[in-house]
Amino acid sequence: MIKKLAVIILSTTIVVACGANEAEINPAPSETSATQDQSPLDPISISGVEISGNSGSAPVIKVLEVGSVVDQLQIADQKVGVGTAVPAGATVLAHYVGYGLTTGLMFQSSWDLGSPIQFGLDQVIAGWGEGIPGMKIGGRRILVIPAELAYGQNPPPDSGIQPGEALLFVIDLVDFI
Repeated sequence: MIKKLAVIILSTTIVVACGANEAEINPAPSETSATQDQSPLDPISISGVEISGNSGSAPVIKVLEVGSVVDQLQIADQKVGVGTAVPAGATVLAHYVGYGLTTGLMFQSSWDLGSPIQFGLDQVIAGWGEGIPGMKIGGRRILVIPAELAYGQNPPPDSGIQPGEALLFVIDLVDFI
């Protein structure tokens, strides 16, 4: 119930933040083929978490070590996409899953909602605003975000995120404008 509530809160926040006047993102046919690839990805380990699975599908995440201490933003590409890199401040369409590194628990997933989420990089936590630029369509990026670049001591109520918790996100970029 808490996970679903957190997803609803995040989705509502993103929709409100993006506003009704935001341009809608629709991948062109050539870009769609990059995001439809279902090939297996090489597993990657970062901050006590192992990420595996197939490209274009929800990742398989194994938390190997709970309570990782994170003092700086960590960025790792599990798959590099194609085309132009996302610029700072862009509006992106992405699938993602988020885990708390203190608890080792998932707190939100767009894959559970059944569709990617659209948002502006200037309207999200600083770790996303700094960590997503440079991604390319069809790419999968892992962000390990220290609390100071996430929610600090004030996470959203009922989000499942602990005060001072570092966060891990696995992000698949679908498109951007």
